[in-house]
Amino acid sequence: MDMTKYREMFLSETREHLNNMSRLVITLEKDPSDREGIDSLFRDVHSIKGMAASMGYAHTAELAHHLEDLMDGFRKSGTVPETAVDRLLEGVDLLEGLLEDLGAEKPEREVADFLSSNAPAAMPQVHSPGREMLPSAAALNIEPEAVSATPGEEMVQVTVHLAADAAAPAARALLLLRELGAIGTIHSSKPDEEMLRRGGPVGRLILWLQTKNTEAQIERLVSGMADVEKISFTEDRRSEAHPSARREDASRTVRVRTDLLDRFINLTGELITSRYMLQSASREEQWPMIREGLDQLNRLIADLHHHVLQVRMMQLKSITGHLPRLVRDLCRKSGKDIQLRLEGEEVELDRAILEELADPLVHMVRNAVDHGIENSGEVTVTARREKDLVLLQVADNGRGMDAGIIRKKAVEKGLLSPAQAKALRERDLLQLVCHPGFSTAEKVTETSGRGVGMDVVKSAAESLGGTLEISSEPGRGTSILLKLPLSVAIIQVLLVECSGHTLAIPITRVLRTLVISREEIRSSGRQMVLRQGEDVISLLSLRKILRLPARPSAGSIPVVITEIHGRKAGLVVDRLSGQREVFVKSLAFPLDRLSGISGATVLGDGSVVFIIDPQSLLEELAGSPGARPPGEHS
Repeated sequence: MDMTKYREMFLSETREHLNNMSRLVITLEKDPSDREGIDSLFRDVHSIKGMAASMGYAHTAELAHHLEDLMDGFRKSGTVPETAVDRLLEGVDLLEGLLEDLGAEKPEREVADFLSSNAPAAMPQVHSPGREMLPSAAALNIEPEAVSATPGEEMVQVTVHLAADAAAPAARALLLLRELGAIGTIHSSKPDEEMLRRGGPVGRLILWLQTKNTEAQIERLVSGMADVEKISFTEDRRSEAHPSARREDASRTVRVRTDLLDRFINLTGELITSRYMLQSASREEQWPMIREGLDQLNRLIADLHHHVLQVRMMQLKSITGHLPRLVRDLCRKSGKDIQLRLEGEEVELDRAILEELADPLVHMVRNAVDHGIENSGEVTVTARREKDLVLLQVADNGRGMDAGIIRKKAVEKGLLSPAQAKALRERDLLQLVCHPGFSTAEKVTETSGRGVGMDVVKSAAESLGGTLEISSEPGRGTSILLKLPLSVAIIQVLLVECSGHTLAIPITRVLRTLVISREEIRSSGRQMVLRQGEDVISLLSLRKILRLPARPSAGSIPVVITEIHGRKAGLVVDRLSGQREVFVKSLAFPLDRLSGISGATVLGDGSVVFIIDPQSLLEELAGSPGARPPGEHS
């Protein structure tokens, strides 16, 4: 078996372990005697060592083995010395660097300097006898009957049952062989190492292990590994064709569970049946049966959509695991005392959204630590579901932002005239910190002020079909709220018509729709407005914004209420055509350069419909992030 085919699996699982290790080290710094945390950290580095060794990544395995020895000493002492924390974090950083090398298919960087550097005196240097990195190939061919256990060791027959949905069972069994070989001597296995290297299906691994470890210790080690369904210490000859209840894969990587695949197969069968029913009814012109078949088809497609999204969904914690380390390092550099609180990490989003969110999330947390809090305080990262949206909030209880300073900076930079700055409401002023290069920081630091990276945050949110809201109060802190769709591939849109053209607006951009009469429209200077309760809503003609020809209009006027920088605006259209669930297709050059167009979709009749982004469209029209959007009703 060519082990390089499992390289991506190794990289994915190792990233998960490193993400967890960084978080655990920070936790142990606060609670050095956390036994569960010490054991968990040992298991993570032990797993990395075994996987790296089996893949032939010598430097990664050597470094992981060194860290494993350190953690083994801490397990025996029951505490992690304060002087050891930096050493462990340096080791995690170096492992991440090695992983970057492997991901880029470059030779592994050297680790000798780190291994030879002097550790703090309080740090134990332990190497337990019998914990070889790998069992020798020769040892695997010795029959168990020919070997007698040394004093203090026992010969144990171990049977490990793999999950039916294991991605690469042969590779997983080989890794198991390496893991168990690290705590003793393996004298034979079925299948043996050579057979496992050839690949093929593997339902269970049976081996004879000579070790000082108890059965309970062996079980704890093995059961913590991925794709292990159960472990027993007597050979189980029951049929492998009927495995016990499958372990639900709450995987931190995108893997497809077999029950989900089964559901896809069932849905495919039902879709085929529905297709034949519709074809038969169409030939015989049985319209009631056709309508019934279309209703059934609609239900099946909705079910299919739901399950397809589940394949792409990942928990938010896949990008928040390194934040405790980030905050710790920033606090040590600045001398601040800041606590990080993470809430709602189990909330799931589309993998593509999470990938785009990783950097913006770092920017928001860094700004909160560096600029939001002066000496001590708390930064909270919270996520929650709200209908078809995920709300991600980064808040601090620091000094907050001063609207007066923002007004002054905006005028100095030429973003606003003095009159505009005076007339602009506070929530609109706060949005100016998202302008590239805008910052309220009095001095430049490594992370600077809130202007550093906030344009990246805003662009990322809007490119994903979401919005960004900022609220702040001097002396009470600042909150940045991202409202994001669950998925970017299939979305709900509102179809509207303008001058005979059909356009789509993402539902996440629509606050509500209205049909008004001309008598309800008022004039405010050169601007046409609509009063709704206490709100005064500017009315803008979508036809005029898009420079489409005029058409005769009916007595009633359809309006789509949207929002730009926290201020409501009404887009006047010719007709509201209802909601639709659509598959978004990205635009190629030069269409991708069009401002206000976020993609396109194809309707059932084959027509191509552009998806417009009202916020970027109105920003382009305004010509300035703080300017009041001009326009008039149709």
